Amino acid sequence: MGAQGSNLDDILAEDMHHWYQKFMKESPSGLVTLFELKAMLSLTGMTQEANSYVDQVFYTFDMDGDGYIDFVEYIAALSLMLRGEINQKLKWYFKLFDQDGNGKIDREEMETIFKAIQDITRIYDIPPQDIVSLIYENIDVNGEGELTLEEFISGAKDHPEIMDMLTKMMDLTNVLEIILEGRQNGI
Repeated sequence: MGAQGSNLDDILAEDMHHWYQKFMKESPSGLVTLFELKAMLSLTGMTQEANSYVDQVFYTFDMDGDGYIDFVEYIAALSLMLRGEINQKLKWYFKLFDQDGNGKIDREEMETIFKAIQDITRIYDIPPQDIVSLIYENIDVNGEGELTLEEFISGAKDHPEIMDMLTKMMDLTNVLEIILEGRQNGI
């Protein structure tokens, strides 16, 4: 994320009280529902894939599975996106891709997420099926058509071009910028 990333790091680190106030202003109950998150980020009129992706992001950050994101989960999510170690981020990517929660990612799950990301970002540089084919050709060492967490992490780390592509595609900086706009506008 370059210079912008360090700016976001500084903002997160400098004032936890501000983040709490922002969170409570956006959600006075102290809990954010999926509907409130979509409204906060102005995510309307999305395709089914994009809507599914946002749902999946929400559920990966709802660590206790209660249907809400509380302040601790909110800060954990921001911290992961801004400062998370590569293994932490890869585990999060895996969890995001593993839509059915069976501990494996199949091609369809991965393609659905990449389509959704493109629908949200409006960046259609590479067709999702090409991205998935590249990943599976390089990482699916057993040729099973599914990736375990271990295969995914070691494969991504062993192939810098895949790691770079994942990092760019999964970058949620634009979401953080929407959240941060409130700070710059005095919210």
